[in-house]
Amino acid sequence: MSEKSVPAKKMYYSISEVSDMLGVPASTLRYWEKELPTVSPRKSQGGTRKYSATDIEELRLVYRLVKDEGHTIDGVKRLLRRRRGTEVSKQEVIHRLEEIRGELLGMIDELDRVITTR
Repeated sequence: MSEKSVPAKKMYYSISEVSDMLGVPASTLRYWEKELPTVSPRKSQGGTRKYSATDIEELRLVYRLVKDEGHTIDGVKRLLRRRRGTEVSKQEVIHRLEEIRGELLGMIDELDRVITTR
């Protein structure tokens, strides 16, 4: 993949800009969008695709998996599904750790009150 730099920071990029950045035809981007649920650029009322920086990063990942590592689209689907499951698990762990932190801070506050009342 030719690592063309991203043009001046914008919120959204056209399919032709993304095609140039990744060095793949626009038809490939449309195919990946159709086949992979994680690739979903916004569309204007006229149907023009608008890719965010997050969309472009997802496409870079797909490119690497397909072009550099030789995975099929079905293989990429499985990998992305597994990655999504991992992300959900990470979020659950983070949430539980935040709850535990809150409980521990509550215990510290309670200990501080007990110590200061003596």
